[in-house]
Amino acid sequence: MILEANHISYTYRTQKNIPVLHQISAGFQAGRFYSIIGSSGSGKTTFLSLLAGLDTPGEGVIQYDGEDIQKCGLNFHRRHHISLVFQNYNLIDYLTAQENVKLGGTKDPRELLTKVNIPQYAWNRNVLQLSGGQQQRVAIARALASEAKVLLADEPTGNLDETTTGEIIELLKQTAHELGKCVIVVTHSREVAQAADHILKLDHGTLI
Repeated sequence: MILEANHISYTYRTQKNIPVLHQISAGFQAGRFYSIIGSSGSGKTTFLSLLAGLDTPGEGVIQYDGEDIQKCGLNFHRRHHISLVFQNYNLIDYLTAQENVKLGGTKDPRELLTKVNIPQYAWNRNVLQLSGGQQQRVAIARALASEAKVLLADEPTGNLDETTTGEIIELLKQTAHELGKCVIVVTHSREVAQAADHILKLDHGTLI
């Protein structure tokens, strides 16, 4: 397993201390595509944030390649082990598509933009001049620019039409099966979930 969650629990630290995740354990392999489903409030995005090292569990351990990510350092984990794709793209809006991809890593942005079907005429356009589907593909290209072996995506098709959703699904599958990355996607989309190799369901903070 390249990424593992071992007996993870998490509680929102408020006056009421609201429990979100309870004793979650799961393992994720390189070269596989995973979807995490569940109703709103079930803890999906929180779980993804913990896997990414954006937050720390109240109990339990997240391990990358057998090592506790807190021991190697969360900043190191985020920089070297993980690439992220967000529902709202998180692109730098004053940069071009090519410049945004360069921020992701050292791989050739032109090659990656070609891979995600961004036409050459759009490479040097400001990303705000691109459609929503094109912006999401640029965000995926930026994630692919990283050498990280794990790609985490939070609702990557949530704002997209059916045709573009299908294209994004194929990109995620290729990333896992052809590039050998571990792809983990939080989604409400039945289409995305069914395309995955493995489906995990969170229900009231418990993994099914």
